[in-house]
Amino acid sequence: MTLHLQKVFGYRGDAMHLPVPNVAAAIPFYEATLGFHVVSRGDTPYTSVVLARDAVQIGLEENGGDPAQDGCAFHVRGLALLFDEFAAKGLVKAPSDFSVEHRDGVPWTVCYVIAPDGLCYWFGEREGT
Repeated sequence: MTLHLQKVFGYRGDAMHLPVPNVAAAIPFYEATLGFHVVSRGDTPYTSVVLARDAVQIGLEENGGDPAQDGCAFHVRGLALLFDEFAAKGLVKAPSDFSVEHRDGVPWTVCYVIAPDGLCYWFGEREGT
C-alpha cells in the first residue's frame, strides 16, 4: 500500500486560510517534516503561502486568527506508512497515539499532530480500505 493524502477539510470550513503568526517561520516544518511543498506565496491581503502534497492543498496566512483554534482533517491512505515517514523526518509520535474514532458511523484510525505554529491536524484512515 502507498501512502497518500486524499482529502482535506478545514476545521472552520476553510483549509486555505489557516492562521499562523509567521508564514516564513512555519514553512520549514511543513516541508521538512510533513512533506508539503510551496505552490505559491502572496502578500495581499495578508502574507500567505499555499502548500501542496499529494491530492491536497492548504493555505497558511498571517491573518490575525488564533492557530490554537484551527487546523485541518486529512483523509489518508496508508496512515501507518505516513507516520513512519514523518518519524524518519523527526516527528515524535508513539503507536499508542493512534486511536479509532467513529465519524457518521464509520470507524477511522486516527492520529493528531500539533504543528509548531499551533495548528492542529487530524490524520484519519477509514478502516478496511
